Amino acid sequence: MSVFILKEKTMAITKEEIQGTKILNEVESSNLVRTEYDTETKKMIAEFKNGMRYEYEGVPHQTYTSFRSAQSQGNFFNKNISKTFPYKKIS
Repeated sequence: MSVFILKEKTMAITKEEIQGTKILNEVESSNLVRTEYDTETKKMIAEFKNGMRYEYEGVPHQTYTSFRSAQSQGNFFNKNISKTFPYKKIS
């Protein structure tokens, strides 16, 4: 008898880089392209497929960690970050 274990793809993070206090992620999503999170300032920058970039203030590190490990970064972002934290358009 054979047993097969199928691993479900749970993350759409295609690349992660840490530069000092910043965590940079490239994201495979229908809307997001990449994110940048600063562990000191608690600011998150989200870049979208249309080229627009927004900075979200006061994002707790645990929230960003949950975003990174979510089954869908886009859904998590929409439900838990985009409408929760103050933001400004930066480009």
